[in-house]
Amino acid sequence: MKKTYLLLHIAVILAGFTGVFGKLISLNEGLLVWYRVFFSSVILFFILKLFRIQSRIDVKEKLNIAKVGMLLTIHWIFFYASIKYSNISIGVVCYCLTSFFTAVFKPLIDRNRFIPSELLLSVLTVFGISLIFHFDTSYQLGIGLGFISSAFSALYTIYNERLVKKYDSRLINFYQMLAGTIGLGILLPVYLHFFPVQNLLPGLKDTFYLVLLSLFCTVGLYVLFAEVLKKIPAFTVNLTFNLEPIYAIILAFLFFNESKEVNFSFYLGLFFVMASVVLQTIISVRKKV
Repeated sequence: MKKTYLLLHIAVILAGFTGVFGKLISLNEGLLVWYRVFFSSVILFFILKLFRIQSRIDVKEKLNIAKVGMLLTIHWIFFYASIKYSNISIGVVCYCLTSFFTAVFKPLIDRNRFIPSELLLSVLTVFGISLIFHFDTSYQLGIGLGFISSAFSALYTIYNERLVKKYDSRLINFYQMLAGTIGLGILLPVYLHFFPVQNLLPGLKDTFYLVLLSLFCTVGLYVLFAEVLKKIPAFTVNLTFNLEPIYAIILAFLFFNESKEVNFSFYLGLFFVMASVVLQTIISVRKKV
């Protein structure tokens, strides 16, 4: 069991490195995401063949999976844009707003009642983000992009929750990455028209980072979570995953010296964000008792 928990924390650390790679890779967010979904779809294709996973799904269901995959692709574009227009710390803290958007969107989509505790705790998260927002006006664009990223992340989570109950997660992941590759590939010429770049092909260093990002922080991350879910309840896995922003911020401070870019307002805002996460956890535990 100790080995399984170790694997779980390795997975969370890998998730924290997602933002680091976003800073390391010099490509703009559109190209970065396209290469990420492309490399991931290729890797997942060979995984499906290696494990002989049945991939027969009717066209209608493939399109439904593809739509959800595009939500994930759009989320990644805004997530990396948030990091590139601010820094890693801002990007990953804004990601915490996913819980707020989930609390708002899920009752509307499922046509259920709003849960007051989730809304109140989500407002606490927004308050924390607003404190972080005030620490430097130069990061307004990055924070705004982070808001949009979190909204699409929430939509992806809500709709993907329905898919995993019907199909193998590796198969879903493959079609979602494939949809991102094709969908973003079609839109990329328009995107690059408004956000032109000098080079479409990544350099040797960027290619190396992209392969690592796809192999470890996309495909490898899923494999580790799949393994730990065999022995650890999903609630415990999700609870541990809440540590991702902390790991990411620590990595940003270590590798990019971002601690020099923040002040007391940032740390106070981060405290409120993490407090909302802890309170959400306590409420969830009590519900399960």
